[in-house]
Amino acid sequence: MAEEAWKVEPSGPLRGDIHVRGSKNAVTKHMVAAMLGEGESTIRNAPEVGDVEITGAMLEALGHTVERTGPDITVSPGAVTDPRVPRAFTGLNRIPILMVGPLLHLTGEAFVPLVGGDPIGRRPVDFHVDALRAMGAEVEVGDTGIAARASRLYGARIDLPYPSVGATETVLMTAVLAEGKTVLRGAAMEPEVVELALFLQRMGAHIELSPDRRIVIEGVDRLKGASTRLSGDRLEAFSYLVAGLITRGEVRVHGCAQDRLVTAITTLARMGARFEITDEWITASAPDGLRPAAVHTDTHPGYMTDWQQPLMVLFTQAEGMSVLHETVFENRLVYVPALKKMGCEIEVFNACLGGPACRFHDSNSVHSAVVRGVSKLTGADVTMPDVRAGFSAVLAASVADGTSTLRGVHHIERGYHRPAEQFASLGLKLETVAV
Repeated sequence: MAEEAWKVEPSGPLRGDIHVRGSKNAVTKHMVAAMLGEGESTIRNAPEVGDVEITGAMLEALGHTVERTGPDITVSPGAVTDPRVPRAFTGLNRIPILMVGPLLHLTGEAFVPLVGGDPIGRRPVDFHVDALRAMGAEVEVGDTGIAARASRLYGARIDLPYPSVGATETVLMTAVLAEGKTVLRGAAMEPEVVELALFLQRMGAHIELSPDRRIVIEGVDRLKGASTRLSGDRLEAFSYLVAGLITRGEVRVHGCAQDRLVTAITTLARMGARFEITDEWITASAPDGLRPAAVHTDTHPGYMTDWQQPLMVLFTQAEGMSVLHETVFENRLVYVPALKKMGCEIEVFNACLGGPACRFHDSNSVHSAVVRGVSKLTGADVTMPDVRAGFSAVLAASVADGTSTLRGVHHIERGYHRPAEQFASLGLKLETVAV
């Protein structure tokens, strides 16, 4: 079967309106949480992305029913007769590890295949495994997957060495039905994590969000189904705001509240962007051009790691030298060679630049970049290595001189809602071709 690629021709300033839905990171976690309810749950404002299909197929393989009606997803828990996620799902995304806790509650045992996702650095399952063991599970990590069993799970005191989003979600979805109290310290507090906690609370969970990254969960005997509407995807909103800025146009983004973009808005404003913000939409323009900046990524409420790829391309069109320091994932700059092929002037380093020393400072991890602007970009044939890098390659192609062929389209479709249609609506000449 021929793989799809995009042919992109720069077509001037991108202008128009984009309506964002919930994020792939939120919707898939809510789908897993729905396994725990007695009765169906409905998740509204869900995006049409590949990760939703993958997660739905995993749930159906376990015996649950998943129905999609437009932007709504309904999960009806079924009797799980075989608590093993099929190995066919190995490496497709990181959702299987989050199913271990719910499966232990439902059946007393679980097997999930090795997790995947984008090749952005080690995202070890150690934190998940340690948390599950602390709550009483026997866990074995093998070459093909993770096996676990537990006759009963119990509340525990858990300290995360790093505020991992995934590990925090594992603790949430395991502790809600565990016997007794769980106190999680060092928890991630990203909006998507809080959104999941609120959904579990609607299902009947007893969850307390405390200061200093502490979450207290009192286990309950049962949870019921619930309904929720996902908040707008802050990454997608930022990405399209950058699409307007980089092409000297203006994109108006609807459906993502200002409070989910505070740090991003301030970062772009420091670079010279002007904003109009209402309760319904946000728009950005840069009529006087862009200035360079020094930015380091961090856990929430810092500058989001998933915002750095669009920003890196934007740096190439700002007048002067910019610095980016990635502190969340040690291999997040794997997409730089593709951008350099298009003329982006980027040099990467294993030192901590543009911010304080981070946890990678004494490693060989390449996690800082210096970007020279304004770079003259040229069309090229490039392969997109992951979902966020994919969007960045489209941004670069939108201001390049000549046509670009972008391969690895499935990555971008895994994480963005109908991206080809959205870009076309803004005026970008984008054609899907077989390669």
